[in-house]
Amino acid sequence: MALQRRNCMGRRGLRYEQVAGHIRDQVRRGVLRPGERIPSVRSLSRRLGVSVSTVVQGYGLLQDERLIESRPQSGYYVRAPARRPPAPAMSRPESYPVPVTVSELALQVVQAYRTSGVIQMGTALPRTDFPGVAQLHRTLATLARRPDSRLRDYDMPPGNDALRLQIARRAVDAGVAVSPDDAVVTNGCQEALVLCLRAVAEAGDTVAIESPAFFGILQAVESLGLKALEIPTDPKHGISLDALRLALEQWPLKAVLLTPNFSNPLGYCMADARKEELVTLLEAAGVPLIEDDINGDLNYQGNRPKAAKAWDRSGNVLLCSSLSKTLDPGLRIGWTLPGRFRDKLIHLKLVNSMASATLPAYAAAEYLESGGHDRHLRTIRKAYRERRDRFLELAQRLFPEGVRVTSPEGGFIAWIELSHGIDAVQLYHQAIQRGVSIAPGPLFSPSGKYGCFIRLNFGQVGFEDMAKGLSILSGLLSKPG
Repeated sequence: MALQRRNCMGRRGLRYEQVAGHIRDQVRRGVLRPGERIPSVRSLSRRLGVSVSTVVQGYGLLQDERLIESRPQSGYYVRAPARRPPAPAMSRPESYPVPVTVSELALQVVQAYRTSGVIQMGTALPRTDFPGVAQLHRTLATLARRPDSRLRDYDMPPGNDALRLQIARRAVDAGVAVSPDDAVVTNGCQEALVLCLRAVAEAGDTVAIESPAFFGILQAVESLGLKALEIPTDPKHGISLDALRLALEQWPLKAVLLTPNFSNPLGYCMADARKEELVTLLEAAGVPLIEDDINGDLNYQGNRPKAAKAWDRSGNVLLCSSLSKTLDPGLRIGWTLPGRFRDKLIHLKLVNSMASATLPAYAAAEYLESGGHDRHLRTIRKAYRERRDRFLELAQRLFPEGVRVTSPEGGFIAWIELSHGIDAVQLYHQAIQRGVSIAPGPLFSPSGKYGCFIRLNFGQVGFEDMAKGLSILSGLLSKPG
């Protein structure tokens, strides 16, 4: 059985990635079980019709994923899964729309990022000390020295032509076929989300959201005078489609706003079948889906998950994303693929901020065109997966019994359910005094739920600071007050 490499329109990845996928699939299906020896390098090379070095690379990738291990003079074996804390249960929010009031607490958490000497685990910012980010900065510096008047002009909507071409090309990896004309460039993903909300809803309207939901989304809903209806959400599978179906029957929803791929803060990734069911359900109801796909490129293994928009046949899905989680949040490079709402989005963008930053858009386009972004994505996925594994090991060892922690398969965020009686907001203030920033749970609910939950960023801090921060939190949890 020789491995075949597909073209860019149906890409399965490099051959060593296909080798890794072959073994990974056998482990997932139970053909290869923990502790069992996997095929030798030479035997798998002959079986799959690839070189020995390709199999070695594939096995190296699986070792990085901690799926297999090498035993001296014995071969490769499937690793026993590490013991991890249990995950929180599905959320049970209120079943009616409510106004949103999270801005004051959100401002406190965000401002804590500016405090020096604090271990930053409270904001959802990425690491930026990767070679790919340095390459992008060099490109930006080179462009800044060019005597080109286009680099100093307003970049009017729909935005930079070269960047929109790269957005359309990269959308293919998410299963989305669009043209550059379908994209509208924005100042980060947050502006894209706000513009999409303004395109489909007015003050007083109700939008459905996952629960818990990213507080940036809640702030957008609050600023526009909208009401939010929280939908029960599972940390592994995502929102309850049955609950959403009932909500569509009971309430005049103007939109549904979700993060199907590695949501913030739960980290779930919806299965393809459920994404398709979601899109079909909302299309039949005539309710737009605003899809936040900002973390879609941060999968730890396998191919990038498809966006829900991959099943959009009527322009009913408004996809929003940016380079803020994969490259540099300071660039403020975002975009939306707004489907049938494109013309309205362009007008709203013009009214809202006139234009997007010109120089960063040219730099991002040139960087993406250079072809190094896929290599950069492989680097950061490995780094965040390693930090996830270390974080879960520390959480299992340090946190008191009864604490529940999500185990995401992408991104760099974890959602933690504390023991009953722990006040997350009080814990936030105590942790800040001890030099650790966290995000308290009530930030992620318009109704003030999740009083005994916190969100932590395990991706931005180094291993030493991670251990120190979790040790401090463990001490506070063991002796509250």
